[in-house]
Amino acid sequence: MPRERTAIDVAAGKLISSIQREWSDEAGTEQGHITEQVMDLAHDLLEATKAGTLHDTLGSRSIADYLGPLWVKRHPAVLPAIEKLESLLVPGQHA
Repeated sequence: MPRERTAIDVAAGKLISSIQREWSDEAGTEQGHITEQVMDLAHDLLEATKAGTLHDTLGSRSIADYLGPLWVKRHPAVLPAIEKLESLLVPGQHA
């Protein structure tokens, strides 16, 4: 039986979707290549949510720091998705 998606899994998926929108706008540019790398990092976050290791993956970093603060600053449209995912992180709890 497939595992049911949790709210944090859904939030990580929405973060990926918001990054994909940025990436499609930048396709074929040098910035698009960087955004593709950021999307790979977001996929790592999704896998960590599924494995219950998100806190370990992030360490002491915020999600914006993990993805790259300059990239996030240049792509403010992803901030709501980042904030939603961060709102679901409970300190000390495996996510």
